[in-house]
Amino acid sequence: MPMNKIHVPQALPTATCHRINQLLHDSLVETCAVNPDDFFCLVTRYPPQDIILHPSFLGVRDPAHTIIIEIALLGGRSDDQKEALYRDVRKRLGQTGLKPDNSIIYLLENQPIDWSFSSAGSVKSVLQL
Repeated sequence: MPMNKIHVPQALPTATCHRINQLLHDSLVETCAVNPDDFFCLVTRYPPQDIILHPSFLGVRDPAHTIIIEIALLGGRSDDQKEALYRDVRKRLGQTGLKPDNSIIYLLENQPIDWSFSSAGSVKSVLQL
């Protein structure tokens, strides 16, 4: 059950943001066995002057056009699955006309106790895991 946060330049069109989230979700389903119904995303926008990134740390990028993808999800994916996710997301970004090198992707892993979707409590207690 991932929660995606996509941090994008302020001027990026809403339709492009939705497309990025869809490709991200499709990649998570295909590479990390995420349930297709687990579809949650928050888009945050930043003005160009509000992002501070080294322009060449582990690759050359344009900070003013960089997309940062933050994925919080249940732990348990293998290193191979994570590497496949990174490759696949960047490939899909390239198919949208965005430059894949202008992206930073990171994962935050957690457990069922760390999620709650209703007054019933944590996912762990609701699903009795």
